[in-house]
Amino acid sequence: MMEEKKEKNIEELVSDAKSYVDTRLEYIHLKSVEKGSKLFSDLITNTVVVVCFLLAFILGTITLALYLAEVFGSYVAGFGCVAGIYLLLSIIVFLTKDKFIERLLVNMFIKKYFDKIADKDEEA
Repeated sequence: MMEEKKEKNIEELVSDAKSYVDTRLEYIHLKSVEKGSKLFSDLITNTVVVVCFLLAFILGTITLALYLAEVFGSYVAGFGCVAGIYLLLSIIVFLTKDKFIERLLVNMFIKKYFDKIADKDEEA
């Protein structure tokens, strides 16, 4: 009678363990699908934002060049002036990137990462 009870308890334990493992596997699968879909949606929205920003930037540049061309009376002068502005900006960025720009970007990305972790903790 005692052995029969032990066998029943062992069978229940094995059954519970299998159920637990199956539940954990399903949970891990669902978590990975959730993380993958969040990553994919974040990638798509960031891509759309970057494309829209680039289009606005390019059209704004052309508008500025055409305006300056009208002011100077020459397309060459207008577009050349815009090219000079970008050359000057690129030199300034190149000279200040190590001191200011990289630190600013690193801090911004770290803040965004920790904000996402905080949002996730609030959901749980």
